[in-house]
Amino acid sequence: MHSIQDQDPDALSQLYDRYNGILKALILRVIHNEAEADDLLQEIFMEIWNQARNFSAQKGKPLGWMVTLARRRAIDGLRKKQAYARAEQRLQSETEQQPDAWVHNATEEEIALSDTRFLIRKVINGLPPAQQQAIDLAFFRGMSQREIAAKTNTPLGTVKTRLELGLKKIYDGLKELKDEL
Repeated sequence: MHSIQDQDPDALSQLYDRYNGILKALILRVIHNEAEADDLLQEIFMEIWNQARNFSAQKGKPLGWMVTLARRRAIDGLRKKQAYARAEQRLQSETEQQPDAWVHNATEEEIALSDTRFLIRKVINGLPPAQQQAIDLAFFRGMSQREIAAKTNTPLGTVKTRLELGLKKIYDGLKELKDEL
């Protein structure tokens, strides 16, 4: 430990070779994950290197100091992992309880489409009822002009005129969105 305190890298290498198995076994008993144990072991030896000046032979042996350091770090790692798991669980629980609008952010495109639909619906609702019906049957129900005439018991020429007038009114009502549509 005195050599490590004097910043001798060979001393750290010897210490690692001698005690890495013991410290890793201790870490694994706490966190139960091989990859995390390897990472934590490296961090502990870096901490031993950086904190060697805090070691005092009067207070105990180097192995006791390293075991205490490793145990504390392993427990801290476990607590951190558990805290993340609890936070993730809370987040999942909270998002399941929130309205869709809070959970799913609407994109700018979705907002624009919503605004466009609202404006189109407003313009269509402003049409006379007969034109509204013709537009609805033709464009939203996919009926031909002949099918509309038969369904509404209206002459074919009248259906054509209603559609033409309705579309013209819709076009005029949507001029402000002409570039977007």
